[in-house]
Amino acid sequence: MQNDRRLAVLRAIVEDYVRTEEPVGSKALVERHGLGVSPATVRNDMAVLEEEGYITQPHTSAGRVPTDKGYRLFVDRLTTVKPMSSAEKRAISSFLEGAVDLDDIVQRSTRLLSQLTRQVAIVQYPTLSRSTVRHVEVVALAPTRLLLVLILSTGRVEQRVVELPAEITDEALFDLRSRLNRAAGGQLISAAADELRKAAERMSRADRPAADGGITAVVVEALVEAMSDHRSDERIAVSGTSNLARFGDSFDTAVRPLLEALEEHVVLLKLMGEATAGGLVTVRIGAEGPYQELSSTSVVATGYGPGDEAIATLGVVGPTRMDYPGSMAAVRAVARYLSRILDEA
Repeated sequence: MQNDRRLAVLRAIVEDYVRTEEPVGSKALVERHGLGVSPATVRNDMAVLEEEGYITQPHTSAGRVPTDKGYRLFVDRLTTVKPMSSAEKRAISSFLEGAVDLDDIVQRSTRLLSQLTRQVAIVQYPTLSRSTVRHVEVVALAPTRLLLVLILSTGRVEQRVVELPAEITDEALFDLRSRLNRAAGGQLISAAADELRKAAERMSRADRPAADGGITAVVVEALVEAMSDHRSDERIAVSGTSNLARFGDSFDTAVRPLLEALEEHVVLLKLMGEATAGGLVTVRIGAEGPYQELSSTSVVATGYGPGDEAIATLGVVGPTRMDYPGSMAAVRAVARYLSRILDEA
């Protein structure tokens, strides 16, 4: 009974401190939360919580504020992630479904997440190496010029224009398109590149090289080059840096190090952690993160991708005084909508 009551006191302290940004006293807790006990009992519970390291008193005459350990217990004891309201869900859906391409989807997701959480939002672009080939389209621009369109499971589209060593007929174009999709369709990028090379080798050993005129080799080389382009594997979008202005009281300890980290995308990717599948939202609080200089920072993140596959990460970063239930709900909701859009692309 006492443990349950102390957990309720801790939860009330966290909620009040996040909302008011002021240390919380026992009298205020009793008045705001209807704990059903006297201020003296609450003071005793707060003394125990402080002794156990869940809260601390920043000044002798002040109330209490949560520690990283207190935030961790608060997050671990959340029975459910706060659901998004119907209005919020409709807003997310309409905002994201208006996107026209992958860049637009990622940028919209980042802006939306920062607006919902009032934190710094980070969205990693889908990792190319985890993508599969959905379709290869080949369009004749001229008798000796082709447009190659590589469509990936992540929604990413790569285009290449190739000059051919010989003219190509409509029949040969249809045959080439079919062979490319048989070799690469449904394959992971690395496997698709290997299969395309094998297809080109089979052509060179067959009795058709003269008729092909080297066209297959040129096309395969261009597609393999497109599949080997890993520029987006460490590419991220960031939005909501201005939200850090709300934490001016902790500028030196939390905001300044985070502002510096925002300049280094590799640091942010490591801070976000590995993409997690199945809708699992991870929360890393303070010193639980990989960088000591960001020990006053918390991260709420999850993976996203088509189907049940997590191919990239998104989340929010900010000082430990964070609305964890709301941030977790927003991160999960945006990831689900983003995954659905990629799945239907």
